[in-house]
Amino acid sequence: MGKKIAVVTGAGSGIGKAIARELGNRDFKVVATDIDAAAAEATSKLIADSTYLQLDVTNPEQSHQIAEEVFTSHGGLDVWVSNAGISKMQKYVDVSPADLKRTFEVNTYGIFYCGQAAAKTMIKNNIKGRIINTASMAAKQGRVPYLSDYVASKFAVLGLTQAMAFELAPHGILVNSVCPGFVATPMQDRELKWEADLRGLNPEDVKQMWINDTPLKRLELPEDVAKVVAFLASSDADFLTGESISVNGGAFMD
Repeated sequence: MGKKIAVVTGAGSGIGKAIARELGNRDFKVVATDIDAAAAEATSKLIADSTYLQLDVTNPEQSHQIAEEVFTSHGGLDVWVSNAGISKMQKYVDVSPADLKRTFEVNTYGIFYCGQAAAKTMIKNNIKGRIINTASMAAKQGRVPYLSDYVASKFAVLGLTQAMAFELAPHGILVNSVCPGFVATPMQDRELKWEADLRGLNPEDVKQMWINDTPLKRLELPEDVAKVVAFLASSDADFLTGESISVNGGAFMD
């Protein structure tokens, strides 16, 4: 039996990069995708058995093309990790229609399109696969400052994960999501500066606030999330579907 094939979106940096590397370390053949093809290629080069493709998750036609291309080129599509996401911190009253639309296009529609593409390919080829969505701690609580559109988009991901899991279960396709907390990534670096400016603080003060809010007393690492994704992609999670697993060091407990 050959290696299982895993596609990771938003694999060019941060959590997606860590997920791609972790799956590669666990003997998956990884297809690293990102809207930034050079970033996807750089991640792919860090993995022993990997290729890369450029993918804009907001483009449903391209998402379907990628799913079919992966199956045709590699003879399988066992795991699809929808990780690509964006954020922009600002007060609720300042969120523009354009900002709201863009957040949902990437964070919610992107996961919808990619999951649909993966599911169609899996069903057509009788693959009992896995679809794993990256949500957020902000998908389970509205008590998150300056991220109202992001919160809304990630709450939607939890509902979508459950709906996908219910409908795809008869095909043997499992669908789950992970909900990271304060993860040390390039996205977090931007958020630190944004929140500091909005609060009239410096970024180090905000970082300490986040650490103080985490019972395990450190910022989360992308690898912390990647290991849980790898678990969901493994046979250890064979009877787990429709769940949204909090991976946040206790910053939010549900």
